[in-house]
Amino acid sequence: MVVALVMTAWHVAASFLWIAPAGPARDAVPGDALRSYMLPMYGQSWSVFAPAPINGDHRLDIRAVVVENGEERVTDWVRATDVEISLSRHNLFPPRAANLAINVSSAHKSAYDDLNDDHEAVVAVDYVQDEWQPRLEEDLESDDDGAVDPYLEAEEELTAYATQVAYAVWGENVARVQFQTTRQNVVPFAERNEPDAQKPPLQVVNTGWRGLIERDGQSREQFANYFCSAPEDVCS
Repeated sequence: MVVALVMTAWHVAASFLWIAPAGPARDAVPGDALRSYMLPMYGQSWSVFAPAPINGDHRLDIRAVVVENGEERVTDWVRATDVEISLSRHNLFPPRAANLAINVSSAHKSAYDDLNDDHEAVVAVDYVQDEWQPRLEEDLESDDDGAVDPYLEAEEELTAYATQVAYAVWGENVARVQFQTTRQNVVPFAERNEPDAQKPPLQVVNTGWRGLIERDGQSREQFANYFCSAPEDVCS
């Protein structure tokens, strides 16, 4: 009972600190403990409310290179966001993990938007050989590095997610992955009643091919069981 009470108290306190404005109380949590605990399962977002409600759709497409009989084949794109949304549709108890694709896609797009033109050109290049992550980090270094570290963190998280999707959909012979994140804003509020109102243009983030990333604690089997249970079946 004591253990349960302590865990409950920590969860409530962590959730409060996570959604509260930055301040001394949040800084009192040592290191990266708060972020590591809250993400990806317990992240909070209150942007459904004014004055800045969610006003766009994020989508994440993933494809891979698969080695078959000694030859490489490029797969079709899989829209991971649609797969996960189908797990929540008409489901009174949707899995918390069904927001993963949207979360990593949104974070990646947001971090990418802060890069300069030179950084964006680097991101579009393929990085797939051994030790590709240090080379990508080195190539992104410049006098304007304020946006680089957040982008590298967002891309690493997305690459690790894309790796698990690739293994779940195309099996163990995946050699590398590529992803495309997009955002499309909704019709502006002021134009909502106009019969010919159109959504703003699609915003597309293109990256090159990336090597595979698997983090400690990830399970291919458990992720595949979750991802491939979706009504929108894309698994082989």
